[in-house]
Amino acid sequence: MKRFVEGVERGQATLLPESLDDFVDSDNPVRVVDVFVDELDLRDLGFERVDPCSTGRPSYHPSVLLKLYIYGYLNRIQSSRRLEREAARNVEVMWLVGRLVPDHKTIADFRKDNGPAVRQVCARFVELCRTVGLLAEASVAIDGSKFKAVNNRDRNFTRAKMQRRMAQIEESVSRYLHQLDSADRQEPSPALESKVARLTEKIDKLKDEMGRLENLNAEMLDRPDQQVSLTDPDARSMATSGRGSGVVGYNVQTSVDTTHHLIVAHEVTTTGSDRAQLARMAKRAKAVLGAERLDVVADRGYFSSGEILACAEADITVTLPKPMTSGNRSKGRFVKQDFRYVATEDVYVCPAGERLKYTFTSEEKGLRLRRYWSNVCQNCAIKDRCTTSKQRRITRWEHEQLLDEVQHRLDCDPQAMRRRRETVEHPFGTIKARMGATHFLMKTLGNVRTEMALHVLAYNLTRVMNILGTGPLLQAMRA
Repeated sequence: MKRFVEGVERGQATLLPESLDDFVDSDNPVRVVDVFVDELDLRDLGFERVDPCSTGRPSYHPSVLLKLYIYGYLNRIQSSRRLEREAARNVEVMWLVGRLVPDHKTIADFRKDNGPAVRQVCARFVELCRTVGLLAEASVAIDGSKFKAVNNRDRNFTRAKMQRRMAQIEESVSRYLHQLDSADRQEPSPALESKVARLTEKIDKLKDEMGRLENLNAEMLDRPDQQVSLTDPDARSMATSGRGSGVVGYNVQTSVDTTHHLIVAHEVTTTGSDRAQLARMAKRAKAVLGAERLDVVADRGYFSSGEILACAEADITVTLPKPMTSGNRSKGRFVKQDFRYVATEDVYVCPAGERLKYTFTSEEKGLRLRRYWSNVCQNCAIKDRCTTSKQRRITRWEHEQLLDEVQHRLDCDPQAMRRRRETVEHPFGTIKARMGATHFLMKTLGNVRTEMALHVLAYNLTRVMNILGTGPLLQAMRA
């Protein structure tokens, strides 16, 4: 006889295990969180209230709240109110924090007041990864991704947004005034009086809004980047890969180990472009790894002559493609790559076999540039495929050999960009999936950096537990 699986009666008495420890398996990830925090010197990391006060109400030890947050970010629970509920009903959390139930205000204040210390905890776990040999290879991939801030797009203003909004208001006011003029020419009636009162009220509201926007516009023009965000003052409007799309948020930079996909270093910035981030992120990764030399791979958004030079001076080998900014190729004309440089003679050889000789040196945007050209272009048979000017001129940076070496490395290893994508986009995808279709919960750059550090710590913890297993990781922490 077939039957369903049956549960027990709700009123039936049950003899539960005698201790909370019986509910938590020996390989449960919550034990990793417990041991990791217990092994930290919280006073040295800078946490507040490590020592109890002699007067006043007893406070929670910072280790309790830190364990609660790490557990929450490991399990996609970032809200302080949700963490408060979990502390009251989740057996794993009860075991972790000793059945303490801090209120959500206490939980939220801990994250807000201990930002630098929390970021140090993230760095300490990276040091642990290096100690156990997971970061033996001095090779990283660098990339950035835009994360939404709590600031809505409608509460962020740039010059273009402000101009569009003001133009819309002026158009609406003009339309309502035209309707009032039409009403003045009609016979008086109760319905007409109601319409006139409604139009007048709308016009007054739009004038008040215009005054508010004018004040915001003056404030915006005083800012260096000419942006104003009303909810999160540090959030910035940033372009994304999709055409016509954008996000109000932060640009998160990461350096990811190419072997185990661990995040070695990260930073949260308010700059939408990646152009000036390469050297800084590469140097931070090199310092964390303690390597004499470092191999870095990045995408073309990081290509900058000054950044590549800074990396070379720091013994960092960079591989990344150069963006094709010239439109000559699409017009069927030769580009700079079609001209061969002869270092021994310091000349360029054009596709027609003519030599372009060095003429003079100039300086633009802090870069010393050497200029090359030839005087025989006018009689060249393929001039129409080369230039529309009298002469084809070539510009060479004084450290151009570094750019040539970068291109040579990419030509010798065409799979480098694929490995970069598989390496560095994996952590971003995982973290955003854990966050869900939402945004950072905290406001201002410092607090967002703290929140991102918790996301990175949770990601790295999960990766190491998947690679080593819970048992070996616990042994390494206790060693």
